[in-house]
Amino acid sequence: MTLEIISLRPVDSGLERALASAVDAGSLDPAAAYQLIEADIDSLPLLLEAARAVRARRSGRVVTYSRKVFLPLTNLCRDQCAYCTFVRRASDPRAHTMTPEEVLVGAEAGRAAGCKEALFSLGDKPELRYASYRQWLAARGYARTIEYLHDMCALVLERTGLLPHANPGVMTEDDIALLRPVTASMGLMLETISERLLERGGAHRGCPDKVPAVRLETIEAAGRRRVPFTTGILIGIGETPRERVDALYSIRSLQDRYGHIQEVIVQNFRRKPDIRMRDWPEPTLLDMLRTLAVARLILGTTTALQAPPNLMPDGYDLYLLAGLDDWGGVSPVTRDYINPERAWPHLRELKERTERLGFVLRERLAVYPEYIRRGEEFLDPVVRERVAVLVDPGGLVPPEKELW
Repeated sequence: MTLEIISLRPVDSGLERALASAVDAGSLDPAAAYQLIEADIDSLPLLLEAARAVRARRSGRVVTYSRKVFLPLTNLCRDQCAYCTFVRRASDPRAHTMTPEEVLVGAEAGRAAGCKEALFSLGDKPELRYASYRQWLAARGYARTIEYLHDMCALVLERTGLLPHANPGVMTEDDIALLRPVTASMGLMLETISERLLERGGAHRGCPDKVPAVRLETIEAAGRRRVPFTTGILIGIGETPRERVDALYSIRSLQDRYGHIQEVIVQNFRRKPDIRMRDWPEPTLLDMLRTLAVARLILGTTTALQAPPNLMPDGYDLYLLAGLDDWGGVSPVTRDYINPERAWPHLRELKERTERLGFVLRERLAVYPEYIRRGEEFLDPVVRERVAVLVDPGGLVPPEKELW
């Protein structure tokens, strides 16, 4: 193929060939990826054009999002990430675990607002750290958080029809098997493959669940269990650009083997006043564009590429120029509890900014159309029945049922 674009200076011919090959073959050469993740102003236009060409092959001009309600089941966690404002210690008066009644109230509010997805986010294995929380669970008949999460997902699915998406942290294959019948999808951010960040002063110091090999094993176990899965990278937490590339190749390798990764998120770190990394530099829009474009070329057409619009409110629409084809979950009723200072864009605004660049915004479910079409393989029968009544023949929410 031939890519034609005007740049300020001639681009290295080897790099140009690597980009053309990536568009044709659906995979980017690692040496080129290491170079492009730090692309200068001359290479950037060609990189973005190549990423758009791959995205067009995958999804055309359609960009998707999921209308969700955010259910923060518990903000207790045994990890101590330096960038996290969600987690509270058990002694903190703001520590909270939702009761079944609170879960239902939140889910019903989401259903009334037209949501289809119930996103369960929670800390990782807090029962291993806090005796008081173990007692809270035991008083309700549970030994582990994952058991309580299972019952809350089942409650929401049965009582409201919302489709649960569960983000409980690192899971064993048995944990995944437990949740599979009551969820439409699950997720775990790989974040990084850098073990340096586990060392003193690193973002993951004191975080046993952030060991990269452990997180990769969870993602692989989900593949063995045929679960539609979400993962991704968190950029700007101390990783090098090369480590971003290596993380993306690790994800691509698992996708090639199991085919279960329905979306990959590129999420940018944002400072907050109550975190250890409060003075850490944030990724720029240029960082995001380069990383998204390289991610698209590494992933090819195998999976959706997503970035949160609320974490770059002044420039998120430009992500569409870098190969993005999904905005992720956006809630009309609940805030982003992981980044509470960053409000979701109103859905009408999201639609207008998407269409301004020539794309069509469509609502999807917590499970993507490709996995709905292969429902017998990827979805429990009860979940499959719930999904079938919510989508059109293409696997998306019918336009007449979308609310703006």
